[in-house]
Amino acid sequence: MKQNLSIWQFGGFTLAVLGGTLLHFLYDWTNGSSLVSPFSSINESTWEHMKLLYFPMLLFALLQSSFFKEYKNFWCVKLIGVLSGLLLIPVIFYTYNGVFGKSPDWINITIFFIAAAVAFILEWTLFKKNTISCKRPWLAFAIILFIGILFVVFTFFTPELPLFEEPSTRTC
Repeated sequence: MKQNLSIWQFGGFTLAVLGGTLLHFLYDWTNGSSLVSPFSSINESTWEHMKLLYFPMLLFALLQSSFFKEYKNFWCVKLIGVLSGLLLIPVIFYTYNGVFGKSPDWINITIFFIAAAVAFILEWTLFKKNTISCKRPWLAFAIILFIGILFVVFTFFTPELPLFEEPSTRTC
């Protein structure tokens, strides 16, 4: 499997950006279905854009885990990848907006692609070096799942924080 690592990571990146793009529009395409709202973007908040990266990365990680049994650090590496991608979205978005003001849609799309690319390149690097010691892979997996639970819960019970604000209405 080690020789196919680059192919796997490129496939994961591709799934993440295509899946995230699909999830961006799915809520509108289904006329606001409550079945797809936990997994798709229900507004243009930064939080909702983070969700678009998380769920395709989770799906890919679950698929990939079946084939990466020799990597004992698999879930720890995946946790680092997920966290890095999710953190980059608000960091780049708010930095850009702080410097230049409101960002055009193409910048927001670019931010999403950059976050996904960095996450999968970082994972590739960590898998390749194989220096991460993962003493509790079940805990890393549990944290990844907990993040997903937060995405679902906060879809229906949205905190009154700027991260969750719809930019056009400034409401959560």
